[in-house]
Amino acid sequence: MSEFRTAVSAEFGEGYGPIVVRDVVMTELGSRSAEQAIEAGVPVADAWEALCREMDVPPERWHGRGLPKK
Repeated sequence: MSEFRTAVSAEFGEGYGPIVVRDVVMTELGSRSAEQAIEAGVPVADAWEALCREMDVPPERWHGRGLPKK
């Protein structure tokens, strides 16, 4: 979860990141936000990748700054 928060802040900023996680609803996650999906048991990595797709984050940045690549 801490890597998720770090990646969200790095990609979207400390102010906007939490809003994106809370408010962007994705059909891929069952019409839930990343926050709701994680709370419902969706793996954090899956929520992060869905958020990246939804927000058009280039795939090379899906792992966040300073985070290890898969």
